[in-house]
Amino acid sequence: MGNFIQLPLLAMRGRVIFPDTTVSFDVGRMISLTAVKYATAHDSRIFVCAQKQSEKEEISESDIYTVGTVVKLRQITRLPGNNLRLSVEGLFRAKAKQVSKEDGAFIATVEEIKSVHGEKTLEQAYLRTSKEILKEITSGDSRFPKDAAVNLEKCTEPDVFINIASHYMQISVERKQQVLECARILERLEIMDKFLNDELEISRLERKISAAVRQNIDKNQKEYFLREQLKAIHTELGDDVEEKEELEEKIKAKGMPEEVEEKALKELSRMSRMQSSSPDYNVLRLYIDWLLDLAWNEKTEDTEKLADAVKILNADHYGLEKIKERITEYLAVLKRTEGRTAPILCFVGPPGVGKTSIASSIARSLGRKFVRMSLGGVKDEAEIRGHRKTYIGAMPGRIINGIKKAGSINPVFLLDEIDKISSDMRGDPADALLEVLDPAQNSTFLDRYLEVPYDLSKVLFITTANTLETIPAPLLDRLEVIELGGYTTVEKKEIAKRYLVPKKQEANGLKSGEFSITDGAVLSIIENYTREAGVRNLERMIDSVCRKAAVRLADGKQQSVRVNEKNLQDILGAKKFEKDTSLGADEVGAATGLAWTSVGGTTLTIEVSAMHGKGDVMLTGKLGDVMKESARAAISYIRSNSASYGIESEVFEKTDIHIHVPEGATPKDGPSAGITMATAILSAFTKKPVRKSIAMTGEITLRGKVLPIGGLKEKALAAYRLGIRDVIIPADNKKDLEEVPEPVRGDINFIPVTDVDAVFKNAIIGL
Repeated sequence: MGNFIQLPLLAMRGRVIFPDTTVSFDVGRMISLTAVKYATAHDSRIFVCAQKQSEKEEISESDIYTVGTVVKLRQITRLPGNNLRLSVEGLFRAKAKQVSKEDGAFIATVEEIKSVHGEKTLEQAYLRTSKEILKEITSGDSRFPKDAAVNLEKCTEPDVFINIASHYMQISVERKQQVLECARILERLEIMDKFLNDELEISRLERKISAAVRQNIDKNQKEYFLREQLKAIHTELGDDVEEKEELEEKIKAKGMPEEVEEKALKELSRMSRMQSSSPDYNVLRLYIDWLLDLAWNEKTEDTEKLADAVKILNADHYGLEKIKERITEYLAVLKRTEGRTAPILCFVGPPGVGKTSIASSIARSLGRKFVRMSLGGVKDEAEIRGHRKTYIGAMPGRIINGIKKAGSINPVFLLDEIDKISSDMRGDPADALLEVLDPAQNSTFLDRYLEVPYDLSKVLFITTANTLETIPAPLLDRLEVIELGGYTTVEKKEIAKRYLVPKKQEANGLKSGEFSITDGAVLSIIENYTREAGVRNLERMIDSVCRKAAVRLADGKQQSVRVNEKNLQDILGAKKFEKDTSLGADEVGAATGLAWTSVGGTTLTIEVSAMHGKGDVMLTGKLGDVMKESARAAISYIRSNSASYGIESEVFEKTDIHIHVPEGATPKDGPSAGITMATAILSAFTKKPVRKSIAMTGEITLRGKVLPIGGLKEKALAAYRLGIRDVIIPADNKKDLEEVPEPVRGDINFIPVTDVDAVFKNAIIGL
């Protein structure tokens, strides 16, 4: 007697599993699922044997063959409907000595069936004969896997050859069971030889019949015959023929472009020749699903009346007149030229000014679907173009993914934070965007996964950025840039009253009779608690006020809360900023400059100390190379013109100059602080103070000329927020004053200058 082992038993319907093979199949019966659960809880081995009547659902011990195969569970995948897909490896043949039903599963006591060898020479002779017959069968049968045929040709072990060949041969369950049950190898070879000869005769007969029929049937009959034959084969293999026919109907009804439909039908044809358990089957099925889910002709109708679109834009956003005007132009032109290529808009401005939200409003005003894709931190080109479908887990890029979500070929597609994409060894996403954002090319955009062109020309692409400096020049060239500056105090107050307060009041569950906030309180929040270009911090502060009001109402001590200037400080705490706090006493060696940053304009104090030394120059405050060069240019100008300012030239050789820009941890760069540095340096050497009520911006040359700068609007708003009402600007920047909002332009006295002497006369007291 051999060694007996107890294993869970899994009954197979219409299938025999052999050792030395790896097989995938699905299980769904509760008795089978329980057996799998038992196996995974122990050593993952399970006894698999065929069911005598495959159509029988409820089975007993007598309905199962006693000889089967002990297999090892290699992979378990959960399927819909509580089913499992198992991948198993056949280990050895075994015979069930006893089968019982325990806890909802069959448990078998099995003994391994040892192969009994006979005469070696005779075994090898049978093996060679079987190989020759199998070779002839496989050469004319495309259904037999080529890699399996190659492996069988190389096989030298008769037992292994029989197991693998029996697995792949299209013979009945009864014949396979006969091969499995036989213990003597010589006898197994004889049975195999007989079965192979039978299959060879059938194969020859099939080819003969096929050749004869082919000569007598026309094209339509041939197609019908092949389809019926294919259907019969798939039915025998358990494949879902109806599903493939349904897919073909969907592809033809989808209205895809001719090239795409041809590709889809070709891949469906490939898929139909595979078993549903094949990994490639699932890859092709997912690919076809993508082609069917994508919008190829579906589109939304644009808003017909310009007045309706403008009304929606005005309802959603206060100000932003330039953007509203541009969208109105786009709509007007679109109505007159159907099919016109959409422009690529780029909204540039500091955070919190409404770049992202205006894109959503544009989609609503046009009556189009809206898709948003954030590009911040994207480094891989495949995020845009996708991966080839041959890769495991391959998917289309995020552009195609967004189009699928939109469900139309003409959505408004927002590419957020385009200035924050970067690159690494996986490619540069900016290069991939060149094709997406080029109206001359994007009508044939090629995603690597789809492998067919997709028309993006109907999409209205909108991009946003905080700065244009980090956007590659070829990409920037494709964009129509619209700048959004910061808001004035009046604009912020209106935005808070119209949008932010009602929004936060609703978000915190405050009813109209329970909560109110005065205009003075809103203005105080803007001036004393936030100092920004946009309204993001203002929104947070209003949210904080609403939360505090909700707490007071929840206590039951107050029936309503009214927030005004007097009780605002009790709610939000001490003021963070005091108006005009930056305007202290006039100082020697300190001048106020204006700087542009990606989050809006800001003021910059430049301090200069002249000390006894050897003529060294120290620059501190984390200054960039350009700013350091501006400082040296300012020093050189003052030294070369020292006599006209009453400074002895020998003083510079005996004096060390230390130039410092406070907030030393923040990097600073750019040439626009040139005249500010020159003013502070001259003040330090002449001992005459600089007016604190004046700010300035401009680049200086060695000849004392003042050159134009950028970002005047943001710098003017920064001066306005701090209460500075005199601003020195380069004369060449006078044309840019039109960009400055009217309230700011009316309150600030802009002093245009062409040379640095005019700067000194206006800024330094008593010069």
